Formats: sequence, C-alpha cells, structure tokens
Amino acid sequence: MGKKSEDASEYGEPSNFDPTFNGPIKNRSCTDIICCILFMLVLVGYMIVGILAWLYGDPRQVLYPRNSTGMFCGIGPNSDKPNVFYFDILKCATATNIMAAALNGLQCPTVQLCVNQCPSDFWVLPVTAYLPGALPQNFFKQEYCVPSLNLSTTALTVSQIKDKELCSYFYMPTAPVLGRCLPNFNNLNNAPSNFTIGGMNANQTISAIKNSTGQNSLDVLSGFNIKDIGVRIFEDFASSWQWILLGLVIAMLVSLLFLLLLRFIAAILVWVLIFGVLAVGGFGIWYCWNEYNTLKGSTVTFQDVGFTTNFNAYLQIKDTWLAFMIILCIVEGILLLTLIFLRTRILIAIAIIRESSKAVSYMMSTLFFPLVTFVLLLVCVSYWGITALYLATSGAPVFKVVALNASQGDCSGITGNQTCDPVTFNSSSYPTCPSARCMFINYNAEGLYQRNLFNLQIYNVVAFLWCINFVIALGQCTLAGAFASYYWAFSKPGDIPTFPLSQSFIRTLRYHVGSLAFGALILTLVQIVRIILEYLDHKFRAAQNPCARFVMCCLKCCFWCLEKFIKFINRNAYIMIAIYGKNFCVSAKNAFMLLMRNIVRVVVLDKVTDLLLFFGKLLVVGGVGVLAFYFFSGKIPVPSGSFQASKLNYYWMPIITVIVGSYLIAQGFFSVYSMCVDTLFLCFLEDLERHDGSVEKPYFMSKNLMKILHKKNKKPKGQKD
Repeated sequence: MGKKSEDASEYGEPSNFDPTFNGPIKNRSCTDIICCILFMLVLVGYMIVGILAWLYGDPRQVLYPRNSTGMFCGIGPNSDKPNVFYFDILKCATATNIMAAALNGLQCPTVQLCVNQCPSDFWVLPVTAYLPGALPQNFFKQEYCVPSLNLSTTALTVSQIKDKELCSYFYMPTAPVLGRCLPNFNNLNNAPSNFTIGGMNANQTISAIKNSTGQNSLDVLSGFNIKDIGVRIFEDFASSWQWILLGLVIAMLVSLLFLLLLRFIAAILVWVLIFGVLAVGGFGIWYCWNEYNTLKGSTVTFQDVGFTTNFNAYLQIKDTWLAFMIILCIVEGILLLTLIFLRTRILIAIAIIRESSKAVSYMMSTLFFPLVTFVLLLVCVSYWGITALYLATSGAPVFKVVALNASQGDCSGITGNQTCDPVTFNSSSYPTCPSARCMFINYNAEGLYQRNLFNLQIYNVVAFLWCINFVIALGQCTLAGAFASYYWAFSKPGDIPTFPLSQSFIRTLRYHVGSLAFGALILTLVQIVRIILEYLDHKFRAAQNPCARFVMCCLKCCFWCLEKFIKFINRNAYIMIAIYGKNFCVSAKNAFMLLMRNIVRVVVLDKVTDLLLFFGKLLVVGGVGVLAFYFFSGKIPVPSGSFQASKLNYYWMPIITVIVGSYLIAQGFFSVYSMCVDTLFLCFLEDLERHDGSVEKPYFMSKNLMKILHKKNKKPKGQKD
C-alpha cells in the first residue's frame, strides 16, 4: 500500500473509474486552437512561397547548360544540340576550376557553343592555315563555329576568325558530363606530337589541363554517361517490371501472413528468439573459452603488442579472449536473471502482441492506411523539392560585355560592368577591341525577392519538416483511435464501431489538428537544431581543436537522444489524444505518468516487440531479397520466352528495387502493428487502473491477459460462468 502511495505521489494519481467511458470519447472539442491557427498561417505562407518560386524560378537553369548567348542547349531551337562545347577550354582551366566553371554557367572568358556531339579526337589549326589564300572551310568545322558565321561565304581570313573566336582553333577528346563537354583524361595521354597550343608542346598542354582542372573528379565523371546508363536501366525495368511487381506482391503477402500468424505463433516465436539470443551468447562463451585454452601457453601480453590498428594482433593474446568471455558471461547472466524475474511481464507482452494481431485481423483496412500517409509524405517531399529548385533558379540571366582576348587591340574601355543584350549586341560598337562579346555571366541577385532567397529556402525547410512531422502524427493518431475502439469494445467483435478507421481519421482532422501540429512543431525545432549542429560541424571540422570537436560531438549526441525521446512522448501523447480528446500537453503528461507508473512493463514490451518486428523485417526483406537475387541473376530457371536474366544490363538494379520495395512494404505493415501494440498496451494499463473486475467495473482486457495476471471479471448474481 505504501509503495502504491509513493508511486502515486511521484508519477501522479492512477486513473479513476468512469462509468460513462467505453472507448474513444465522442463528445469532444477542438484542442490547441492557437497552434492550429499558426500551422494554417504557415501553410498559407508556404503556398505563397511556392507561387513566388514558380513565378520567378526557372529550373532549366540547372537542368540544361547555356551557350554564350544565354540560350539553353537541348531544348527549343537547340533541341538537337544537348551539349556545350568550350572553344578554348584552357581559359576555363586557368581562370578557375573547370568543373566549377562548367556547372556555374560561364565563369570563364571563352565562347560556349551548343553542339550535337562532343569532339572525340585531337585537332589543332595547322600552320598552313595562315598562308595567303587559305580558305577557312578547308580547316574549320562548321559545327564548332558560331551559328552567325558561314564558312562557305565568309570573307574573313583564317587568322581573323581565330582572333575573333568565331571558330574553335583546337579541340581534344571530351565527354558529356551533365551536358558539358569536359576533357576525357582516359584519352588525353594519346595526344599526337603536333598537338601544340600557345607555344607549349603536347605533353605540356595536357599536363597544364590536368593540373588545373581537377583530374580525379573528372576521370570519374568523364566516363560516367548518365544518359546511357539511364537508358540501360530503363530497358532493364521495362523488361522486368512484371517480375519486380511480383516480388513486391510476395513481400506484401509474407508481411501480411506474418502479422496474422502472430495471433497463433507469437508465444512460440518470442520464446524461440529469446532462447536463440541466449544460445548465441552461450556459443560465444564456449568459443572464447576454447580460444583462451588454445593460447594458454602463449606468453604474449598487451605490453608486448602495444597500441596498434591491427586488431588481429590483439586476438593472439589470451587475455583478450578472457576479457571477451567475462563480458559475455556477465551479459548472459543478466539475461537469465531478467528472464527468470520478468517472465510474467514477458507473458503479458506476448499476450498483447497476440491481441494486436487479432485487432489487425478485425480491421484489415488499417494495414493499408500507411498508403495514405505515404502519398501525403510524397506530396510534401515533392512540393519541397520543386519549391527548392525553383527558388534556387530564381533571377533573370545577366549578360555583360567581355573581352575574350584583351591582348588584341585596346580593350581598356571594357570594364566588365557593362550589361548588354545578346540579341541586339554588335561588336562593331567596340572597334578597338575585336574580341568584345556579349556573354552570359550569372543570374540576377538584385531586388527584394532575390536578396531574400536564402531566407525563403530556410522557410521552405522549416515548413517542410513541420508538414512531414504533422503527416506522421496524423497517421499515428488515426491508427491509435481505431485500435483503441477495438480494445474498449467489451464484446469483441460485436461492439467494435462501424468503420473505426474512417471515424478516427475524421475525428482527428476535425478536433485535433492543433494538437498534432503542436507535437510536430516541438519535434521540428529539435530537428532544426540538429541540422544546424551538423552544418557547423561540417563547416568548421578542419579548424576545430579536439576540445571543440568533443563538445560538438556531445551536443549532437544529446540532441539525437532528445529527438528520440520527443518522438516517444509524441507517439504516446497522440494515443491519449485519440482516446480522450485532451490537448497535447495534458495528453503527453498523462501518457508519460502512466508509462512511468509501469516502467518495467514498458521496457519489457518495447524490447520484445522490437525483437519480434526486427525478425519479421529480416524474414521479409532477407527472404524476398535472396529470392530476387537467385531469380534476376538467372540461377532460377524460368520458362523460355517469359524472362531472360542474361539480357539485363544491370541485374542488380531489379534486385535493389525489390529489396528497397520489400523494406518499405514491411515497414508500412509493421508500423501499423507497432502502433497497435503501443495503443493496446496503454489501454491495458488504463484498464488495470480504472477497473477491478467487479460487476460495476469489469475489465476490458482479453481472457488470456486476465489469466496471466490471475484476474477475472465477476459475473452478476444468478449468471453462470
């Protein structure tokens, strides 16, 4: 009695009996209205940000490269010319890193031209081209000249064309990388001896390019033809999609069958897993003893080995195996004592798991509710991604007058600040600087909207996290309401309400948007702090001293733990909201106090459920993954004509797709089951506190649970058992 009073004073009073309570409260009112209004205002602001991004943004800026005049390659008039070719790529290399130059617009003083294919061989303008009477069409290729120049009719000499950069006077083997013709270093070593540029011989030219352009990154990207790989992957999916779909259907059926069979085999499976863990520990103890006994005559000690990164050296020391054996013995002893003293609570956990399987079988629609959550999450992610893309590409292109070769003529009048229009620009306006060109530089960053793009991106991230957490909370609260209506039905399944899932969903949206938004906001704030810590750690990692790194590591660990704790509190608060209709703070407090009054049962149920669901996911994902591997690798024979694994370009792509899809399916099914277990467990704890088994206050729990706890409902007088 004293113990009960002590618990009541420390963790609140136990729930009192309410004769009118028989499941989720129907007469409820709206909760956390202020947070609901705030959430709606944020959503309205989020939509306004999306509209502004749509109006000012242009995703073509990152999807397609531009030529010197600012026109996109691969679409519109240049639809048949998807790649950008750099006339003098050495200028890009000497001005800045070529990869940054290629991906950030121009950023280098040379002409960029849309071409159908990147050059695949070496060519440099020969000395004979400068002889009198040399015709430009005999030396230059029209595809590597600006469109305004016609080699067949031009009156310009070869020298004039080269000086004005109307045609490229050299090129080398390049490969399309994100639509940019960048050097293919695999072929550059084969440069001919006459490939001399700017007074450098062939070796010096190639060496200058390699040293200035970051060879390692381009080595990978040059041979990485995204388009070709994408086409091959698409071909694999086109020829195997039916079998991929079959694999996902098998994963769904196995997940469903596993959950339904838990109603009958939960006890067997749990005990098998528990004794399996003990058996693994026992084997580990035996193995450590055997290794220790083998090395008994060894005189090698830790002092002899010292500190080394070679872990195998420590395995040659007998004391290492002795330490392992002692640790395993301690762990094994703790597990055995836990099993002996908590066997009743393990039985309760098994009974609740079996009851959860029964609840799911009565409400099969709950297994497919994660599809609704998945669609809503997909909408949130898509909206965030599209908005971020349009925000990042906001701003009109800026063109400025640039002297491509300042050494030719007097180009002192070109300061680099004169803006121009590439359509109406005429180089004759700068007669003293023949290499003057109107070229694309960057995107406009002026104006109120453009100056606040970073702030809008932050708003986009915060609103996205809040929406994501709200959608997850909506799914949890909806499922909790449905499963609570099952538990509090006295005569199952007769007293279960009609369409419990739909009723719970409507109830949640009607009354508790504010409470769900409140819980989601708290979680979002913690996640924002974690993102900031990760950003700071990434930015200052090189400059940090050991003390600062230790503090940063501690902060990251603390906020990771805090996020996990808040997710746990939110989850149980949503269950209480679904049942009683109270606001978030009251529900979170009541759920926390209830769990703390039964902390041992909470730990046991949590670990048993985690072990069981982990085994289920391993069974589904591992089993279907192995089956997919044997099938798509051609090790399982199939009727001729239906499918040929040997024709797949990348047989691992369908396998990865099946494995990832199986995991998502298993996660969806088991998340419903986990929510069911948590909801029934809280209802069970409330049932124990509210009722005593009398005629006036009968238990709602199953007969199996009452049998484990040695409790039973008393029958009214005159009624036989």
